[in-house]
Amino acid sequence: MHFDAIGRVPGDPILGLMELYAQDANPNKFDLGVGVYKDAQGLTPIPHSVKLAEQRLVEQQTTKTYVSGHGDAAFGKLIGELVLGADSPLLRDRRAGVTQTPGGTGALRLSADFIAHSLPGRGVWLSDPTWPIHETIFAKAGLKVSHYPYVGSDNRLDVAAMLATLAKVPEGDVVLLHACCHNPTGFDLSQDDWHQVLKIVRERHLLPLIDFAYQGFGDGLEQDAWAVRLFAAELPEVLITSSCSKNFGLYRDRVGALIVCAADAEKLLDVRSQLAFIARNLWSTPPDHGAAVVATILGDAELKKLWSEEVEAMRVRIAQLRSGLVEALQPHGLAERFAHIGVQRGMFSYTGLNAEQVKQLRDKHSVYMVNTGRANVAGIDATRLALLAEAIADVSRL
Repeated sequence: MHFDAIGRVPGDPILGLMELYAQDANPNKFDLGVGVYKDAQGLTPIPHSVKLAEQRLVEQQTTKTYVSGHGDAAFGKLIGELVLGADSPLLRDRRAGVTQTPGGTGALRLSADFIAHSLPGRGVWLSDPTWPIHETIFAKAGLKVSHYPYVGSDNRLDVAAMLATLAKVPEGDVVLLHACCHNPTGFDLSQDDWHQVLKIVRERHLLPLIDFAYQGFGDGLEQDAWAVRLFAAELPEVLITSSCSKNFGLYRDRVGALIVCAADAEKLLDVRSQLAFIARNLWSTPPDHGAAVVATILGDAELKKLWSEEVEAMRVRIAQLRSGLVEALQPHGLAERFAHIGVQRGMFSYTGLNAEQVKQLRDKHSVYMVNTGRANVAGIDATRLALLAEAIADVSRL
């Protein structure tokens, strides 16, 4: 038979964790595994600004015909301004262009295929650790994947080791950088660190690919874009992947973008022609609904203001959960040991717990997180911080 030799691929560990959590009957269980924002009720809400935009689309949208290969033009314009700044010289001079993609993951896949197709022989360098799907996306595109140090075995950001490795990366290679809210560690570079990375990228003629999946979840919508805008202003060529999953709550609608910054407008047209060709063979044209929602919000002053306030509320809640957990660990004498949780940014935290401790958390206390010790801070129930701290204290004695 045709399918006889086909084996079974192990399931995604995070999705498997979701199933285990769903089957757990403990009313005090914690879901800190899946990377989605949760509110005080444990739900992943649809922002009110999104609901209002959707209502407007239902009333006013006149067609469901295909969008162009680069997506909704209004979406592209407004996302470009959100990421690069409304007054960006790159947008003014038509040196930056946006290609709409199915989520930030689609933008990463499009960038991987573009590198493989149009920049043959270039390797891609990822942080160690990084989002696991980074590894597979670039490898599946046929690219050589290498790593630069980021967080060491002591669960500390190791900028010196990162810079030392980047200084030896072959000229012309691609280096993937997390703009903010590093996934999975939560450790972000300082502005001085970013300047040092920029210096090496420029000297070694590296191509930066900046993954910008959490705009607004670190220090604010504008603040989180600082490094992206620095690199775009200082370098002739930059790739940026943007996601609307978290900050717009459009997880299942798959809204993302690949932003290309080129040396001049003519070269940008060359690159965009290649991207349109590659995208045509990946997904033909991107899904429209979520992008139309984003364009409606960003194109309306009142809706944009409401959305900005909602993103800020999510950011503040995550920051409060971080500080609250560190405070809850204090009676157990663990506040200093886990102080890094309060320093990290975004949804994720590399807690420093090992695989056995994570297993004990799950088996004894119904606390679910990834085996690496990565926890989704946004999944914490603020009313049960003491209970979570007690569980962490218990397994920390192992």
